[in-house]
Amino acid sequence: MNTPDIQLRPATPADLPAINQVIEAAVMTWDLPERVKRLSLPSYRYDAIDLRHLILLVAESPTAGIIGVAAWEGAAAKDCPPGRTALLLHGLYVDPAAQGQGVGSRLLTAAEGAARRARVDGLLVKAQADATGFFARHGMVALPADEPSNQYGRRYWKPLRDSGDDVTGQPPADSD
Repeated sequence: MNTPDIQLRPATPADLPAINQVIEAAVMTWDLPERVKRLSLPSYRYDAIDLRHLILLVAESPTAGIIGVAAWEGAAAKDCPPGRTALLLHGLYVDPAAQGQGVGSRLLTAAEGAARRARVDGLLVKAQADATGFFARHGMVALPADEPSNQYGRRYWKPLRDSGDDVTGQPPADSD
């Protein structure tokens, strides 16, 4: 899964049509009814206003153009584990033709680096059901919904600073 020819760079307003094409292609592969995908798709697209509030990073291939995008912002305290700070990975999308080639991993690593530079405790994502395995394979752990009516059901957390306590609600592993 080596992608040396893929470059990561900040998104520009001119990138938005290509970014939204990647998002549409990725969303259309999700295991959801076609109508649900079609109706929800506008809420996943980014526009110029989003560039003011989110950090968008694109993965670009010299031959295929933009093939992936990640977006993040500071996470609201109510979404984080108690007493923790985080960056919220707002979206991570890879063109289906480029999936399985390490593009998503590189974008996730870049988001983790941004969280470290921001000196927050971790990286948080509200994952779409089809993506939970990807995040789990990359060391993110599922968080319990403390308030199921107010919290997204598939929140994943990656601690980036050791605090010595477990935020998942799971009992500690035996240290035999």
